[in-house]
Amino acid sequence: MKVLLAPDSFKGSLPSRGVCAALKKGIFKVSADIEVTEAPIADGGEGTVDAIITSAGGQKCVECVAGPLGDKVKAYYGILRNGTAVIEMASASGLYLVPKDKRNPLVTTSFGTGELIESALDRGCRKFIVGIGGSATNDGGAGMLQALGARFFDRYGRGISCGGGNLDKLVKIDLSKMDKRIYESQFIAASDVNNPLCGENGASAVYGPQKNATPRMVEILDRNLRHYAGVVKDIFNEDLSETAGAGAAGGLGFALIVFLKAKLKNGIDIVMDVTHMEDKVKNSDLIITGEGNTDFQTCFGKAPSGIAKLAKKYDKPVIILSGGLGEGYKNLYSMGATSLFSIENKPMSLKNSMEDTSDLIEDRMEDIMRTIAAFYR
Repeated sequence: MKVLLAPDSFKGSLPSRGVCAALKKGIFKVSADIEVTEAPIADGGEGTVDAIITSAGGQKCVECVAGPLGDKVKAYYGILRNGTAVIEMASASGLYLVPKDKRNPLVTTSFGTGELIESALDRGCRKFIVGIGGSATNDGGAGMLQALGARFFDRYGRGISCGGGNLDKLVKIDLSKMDKRIYESQFIAASDVNNPLCGENGASAVYGPQKNATPRMVEILDRNLRHYAGVVKDIFNEDLSETAGAGAAGGLGFALIVFLKAKLKNGIDIVMDVTHMEDKVKNSDLIITGEGNTDFQTCFGKAPSGIAKLAKKYDKPVIILSGGLGEGYKNLYSMGATSLFSIENKPMSLKNSMEDTSDLIEDRMEDIMRTIAAFYR
């Protein structure tokens, strides 16, 4: 039997490579003769670089850049064998980098993400995949642009400080110092959301609360992004703030689309393409995928749904093993999932489940494989 392991990370507890390792242990408890292929995946958020590098090959580059609060953090990006840079904005500007008591989208910045792009340009990269999930920011990508040479001025000609809370002061954007290599480059933004920049479905209203924004802060951030979009419209004579995906990563999607001329694509589709997932699925007898929590949202571009659809195309059985199963998880059946399981083996707290994730995955995978093996003789 050929088994393909293609899980996403279990956020906050285990990266996708670790999930693969635990799944493999569980399988080998049943039989060491099973042929296992590990192909960890991601959908553009945390873990995207590791997943692509592990599955497709390449090198991982580490840089010291500005974190969401401006302090220095060690961030990373990947360079594939064909020279394409894979930027994971979460590694420089991610929510997990900010302690819960310091999360404030009025002040967080995407500057470090721009520094990663600058580093990749210095290494000769001119093709970019930018994963834009898991952000701590709501600055419309202004910080990224500042790192790349753009200058933001207020009415008095003074530079504007980083953070979405300062965008209401913006009256002019000077692109004359923008890194010219940007215009020689091609960008693809990998995202799993299609929100516009502003409004009730925009970056601030939908994702601001996840970043610790109060209702008043959401109001300020949305108003500031709308003002920012107006200034940008005056430069390009075009309003792209309503573009699907412009609101991704606190508006970073907007900056990528407008200033870097990026094409926005579904993150899981990009990852599956780069890692040649279709060939791996075709050559497998069984596919195992999963994530931290599977519910109705998984159907909207999350990694397991992408794997399920691909497996369905080739009539391959696919099992989704996740940390938890929430409302609407059975919607995955119509997308191609054969069965879905939670790793939990008894009533337990989220804390305990996250602490014991690896062991729980291993044990549940063993249980599942014992059942399958009984019918695969």
